[in-house]
Amino acid sequence: MKAVNIQTIVVGEIMTNCYLVCNTSTSESFIVDPGDEADRLIHRIDASGTRMCGILLTHGHFDHILAVDELREHYHVPVYAFADEEPLLADPESNLSADNGVDCCIRADHLLQDGECFTLAGCRIRTIHTPGHTKGSCCYELVDEAVLFSGDTLFRESAGRTDFPGGNLEQLLSSIHRLVNDLPGETRVYPGHDAATSIEMEARYNPFVYDLYSF
Repeated sequence: MKAVNIQTIVVGEIMTNCYLVCNTSTSESFIVDPGDEADRLIHRIDASGTRMCGILLTHGHFDHILAVDELREHYHVPVYAFADEEPLLADPESNLSADNGVDCCIRADHLLQDGECFTLAGCRIRTIHTPGHTKGSCCYELVDEAVLFSGDTLFRESAGRTDFPGGNLEQLLSSIHRLVNDLPGETRVYPGHDAATSIEMEARYNPFVYDLYSF
C-alpha cells in the first residue's frame, strides 16, 4: 500500500491545481504549486494533521506562486524550484503577475538541477527539467510512488502554452517525449490544470506524442 495521500486543491481565477502531498507514514507533507488562496490552503494543511516540510514549484507563472510567500512565512519551510527559473520567479513582467494586477517576486531557497534527487516529507523526489512552457519548467517524480507532478508541461491529452516569455515549442515537444519515453506507463500524472492522467494514456492519446507510437 502506498504511503502517500495526494489532495488536489483547485485555486485562483485560472483554476490551477495545487497538490497537498501527505506522507501517512511520517505525518509530514509538502505542497506543489500553491497558486493562490493562501488562507484556504493553510486550512487544508492544518486539517490534514501533518507537519508541513516544503513547497515545490514546477515553474514561476503567477497562477502557480501567488500563495508561496504567505505559506513559507506561516510554516517556516523552504521553497524548491529549478535553477533556470530563478529570473522568471523574480520578475513580475515575465511571470505575468504584473499583467494580472499584482507584482509577485519569489525567491527559491533551493535551486535544483536536472536529475537532482532529494528527500522531502519522507518522500524521495527526482527533479526532471522540462523546458518549453518556460525555460526553467520542471517536473517532480515521486520515485517510490509512480507519481509525477507535471506542472504546465504535460496535460491530459494536451500540453502547456509556448507563447509566454521563455516559451519554446521545440523544447516543449522534446520535454514531453522525454517524459513518455523515460517514465513507466503506470506513472500517475498530476498536471497544473485539468484532470490527472497517466504516462500510458498520454503515450496513446496525446496529440503531441501519439504519432511516435503504435500499439
